[in-house]
Amino acid sequence: MNKPLRMAAAVALVGAFAGVANAETTVKVAYDADPVSLDPHEQLSGGTLQLSHMVFDPLVRWTQDLQFEPRLAESWEQIDSTTTRFHLRDGVKFHSGNELTAADVEWTFDRLKESPDFKGIFSPFSDLKVIDEDTFDLITSEPYPLVLHTATYIFPMDSAFYTGTTEDGKDKSELVKHGDSFASRNVSGTGPFVVSEREQGVKMVFDRFDGYWDKASKGNVDKIVLTPIKEDPTRVAALLSGDVDFIAPVPPTDLKRIEDAEGVNLITMPGTRIITFQMNQERVEAFKDKRVRQAIDYAVNNAGIVDRIMRGFGTVAAQASPAGYLGHDPALTPRYDLEKAKALMAEAGYADGFSITMMAPNNRYVNDDKIAQAVASMLSKINIKVDLQAMPKAQYWPKFDERAADMMMIGWHSDTEDSANFHQFLSACPSKETGNGQYNSGNYCSTEADALMAASNSETDPAKRAEMLKQLEGILYNEAAFIPLHWQNLAWGAREGVHADAIVNALNFPYFGDLVVD
Repeated sequence: MNKPLRMAAAVALVGAFAGVANAETTVKVAYDADPVSLDPHEQLSGGTLQLSHMVFDPLVRWTQDLQFEPRLAESWEQIDSTTTRFHLRDGVKFHSGNELTAADVEWTFDRLKESPDFKGIFSPFSDLKVIDEDTFDLITSEPYPLVLHTATYIFPMDSAFYTGTTEDGKDKSELVKHGDSFASRNVSGTGPFVVSEREQGVKMVFDRFDGYWDKASKGNVDKIVLTPIKEDPTRVAALLSGDVDFIAPVPPTDLKRIEDAEGVNLITMPGTRIITFQMNQERVEAFKDKRVRQAIDYAVNNAGIVDRIMRGFGTVAAQASPAGYLGHDPALTPRYDLEKAKALMAEAGYADGFSITMMAPNNRYVNDDKIAQAVASMLSKINIKVDLQAMPKAQYWPKFDERAADMMMIGWHSDTEDSANFHQFLSACPSKETGNGQYNSGNYCSTEADALMAASNSETDPAKRAEMLKQLEGILYNEAAFIPLHWQNLAWGAREGVHADAIVNALNFPYFGDLVVD
């Protein structure tokens, strides 16, 4: 048994790493945080999807050049305008030893449709019809251009493993947000690794699955030890000292340090994750006035944040959609203007300002707590007094779901690589029934924007769809629906001989099953 980590003390950190077997095929990974749950449907987040790619497998996954490649579905074809038929690989086993069938995919699909976080993604899908053990149809209610994009979210679960009751009589399939459930503590996937040890907030150990289906993969890693190291300097020091083999993220302040160091490699990639703040209109009356929201947008110097806090390692944003997405409108530009902000506050009747609460994570996004402190300071210049709380993401996400502060930070990468996904989760009118607006802590609502999103989701002509999505971004910009800060670039560090450059991607879901180590 490896010694438990005590993150507060560097001595204990070194001791914990020394306790890890130094096998050639063991890779020691340090992230800023570990996954909050083993349930792939509990939370739609980067950490959950990173975990899913380790212990589950999707039907289809993204390549580094953002194309689709078959995984558990080895082929597919369009049957008609609303039906896509998928064919599963033969002989795929779950960690339990059960064999994957189309019935498991159907069970997973039904659970996704019930998940508060994922149901919005699957709302265009009316049914999954099993044809035989290896074949099923994904059916949409109308023509939908993002069928394969959405299939990247389907990580089939072992329906036999998750069916039945626990010793205390609880349903094994139960999905509990931020709670204790069978699925949050136990896992049986088809992925390259099994979870062999887990101590929340301290360490996770993954062992190679002997029955893994992908024999063509060149991956040769037998064990991964994941250690959460929240503090950036400690995480970087662990890589440079050889205590760990791979880290993420690399803070902007240490990019050059890692790039210049011997024995390690820096891997960087332009990012498309938008970092934003949302203004809760149900908690603060002033936020219902778009002039106040615009004033806050004008008061926030997002170019300064990228320059000084991110050290240039980010792209200043004025909208959710980055360049290259259909909805990106280059005419929408950042609008920092402090005098304009003061004038708008006065026009709205808030020249003397008001007080608000603000919450942000301190280990989810690059420099998230420093960014929040900077925004709070900027708002003081228009007489908005901010009571800021920053906390680890394990505590932050329940608070976010509670809408526990007046302004809350949220970052989002469109895992469908599509503009509509941003609006669906971050700014659509919140609806528990559809799942739209699941991460809209601002409670912003525009029926016009929602109508454009709905229309775009059934438009298969790319040019027409792009125009709809640009109009949508224009509405959000003009109404200051949220405060866009920047698109966060990506950086990883790896020791020489760990060929991580081949497994990372713009989605920040490293495919560790394919990792080759010299």
